[in-house]
Amino acid sequence: MVFIMQLPTLVTFFIYFIILTGIGIYFYRKTSNIEDYLLGGRGLGKWVTAFSAQASDMSGWLLMGLPGAVYLKGFPAVWIAVGLCIGTVLNWKLVAVRLRVYTQKNDSLTLSTFFENRFRDPTGLLRTLSAIITLIFFTIYASSGLVASGKLFESVFGLDYRMAVCIGTFVIVTYTFLGGFLAVSWSDLLQGALMVVAIVIVPAAAYHSAGGLQGISDAMAAENITAGFFHGGPLSALTIISTMAWGLGYFGQPHILARFMGIKSEKNLPQAMRIAIVWVIVSLAGAVCVGFISIPLFQGLRGGDEEKVFIFMINMIFNPWVGGIFLAAILSAIMSTIDSQLLVSSSTLTEDFYLKVLKKGASQRELVFVGRLSVIIISFIALILALNPDNTVLGLVAYAWGGFGAAFGPLVLFSLFSRKTTWQAALTGMVTGTLVLIVWKYLGFGAYMYEIVPGFFSNVCAVIIVNSIISQDNQQIEEEYSAVMAEIYDDADMN
Repeated sequence: MVFIMQLPTLVTFFIYFIILTGIGIYFYRKTSNIEDYLLGGRGLGKWVTAFSAQASDMSGWLLMGLPGAVYLKGFPAVWIAVGLCIGTVLNWKLVAVRLRVYTQKNDSLTLSTFFENRFRDPTGLLRTLSAIITLIFFTIYASSGLVASGKLFESVFGLDYRMAVCIGTFVIVTYTFLGGFLAVSWSDLLQGALMVVAIVIVPAAAYHSAGGLQGISDAMAAENITAGFFHGGPLSALTIISTMAWGLGYFGQPHILARFMGIKSEKNLPQAMRIAIVWVIVSLAGAVCVGFISIPLFQGLRGGDEEKVFIFMINMIFNPWVGGIFLAAILSAIMSTIDSQLLVSSSTLTEDFYLKVLKKGASQRELVFVGRLSVIIISFIALILALNPDNTVLGLVAYAWGGFGAAFGPLVLFSLFSRKTTWQAALTGMVTGTLVLIVWKYLGFGAYMYEIVPGFFSNVCAVIIVNSIISQDNQQIEEEYSAVMAEIYDDADMN
């Protein structure tokens, strides 16, 4: 009986899986070397770059975690969306063009390799430690997406949570394994379009059922949910800083930065930026609306069920055929991030460990094989973490997002804007930011302020202090920095 009830949704999901697998098979034939597999031969267009960067950013937490936070906390949770909007704009304006030019100039395929090449680290520690940090936090990040997929299949089809997680993992691994960066990026274009359509139409259709603004306001009062942007009291400022600090994380996210590195030309980035910013504003606004509209529709949800309000809303408003399409949008949000994370983790293992440490003379064919094998290994570890049904999507994402922001964010900015930063300063800052974040979280201080804040700024302070002690005297770094800046400004003058 359950199968009959869900047959339209099953058909929709099956067609969606076939399309994704077809994309993977198509790009399997176009992947001949490691640069193709990891960066698509640096040949992405502006639309694919924009949608892929933002779809890989806005994972399952956009349609599950953020609406759940708004559902529980009301307006104070909206500061997360505000911080993310600001972070998106700054990341595209400050980082995108410079990173694209710099990584091609010094022949870097991964963020870890870029740090080593940019700062001319003779010890290899900067590359090795950044690669380890990448693998640790991406495993956590990927597991958050698998948790989201488990909750989705559990709610829609009545599957056992662990079985649902395994099914989601299999589909994601299949097309990432086959097609690499191009398959992931082009599937993100499809997924990003589906996500933004769903996040606009679903809350608009449910608004009347919720009783409009009056119904939402009455329900918030009944549930004692904050109806203003400020909590009031001495912790109000800390709360705002903590939630808006999500925006700091953008500067250090390897899966987003890889899209900047993979675009066909830096000249396409301004157009891609405008597309991406519109996408982000619309998507975040829609997710916030889902959270508020859910308050009168589904009262009393707790224990992780609050992250399913978008699923409940779709099932309540739409028939199974239309609902199946919108539920596939949730799967799109989940997959568009996990596939990117798996690919960056794969590139880290392949480029930063296998090629640099284990076998420096490996052939291109061998490297592509290792890259695909790495996807399977990392997926298996993330799957083990995700099998715990008590995990929340937003909690896992917050920790991983903060980890990348605190460890890599300041280094990316210093590498692109500071001619004088030394490899010793970069290494010290990365280690300091990571340790402060972990200790802050472990001691429970994250309940008062998001751990990315102390982690990020301790990283910045460490870099500044070491730079004041150890001066930059490498002529190659000076010349490369000058050449990159000259190319960037020449392109800007031409435009």
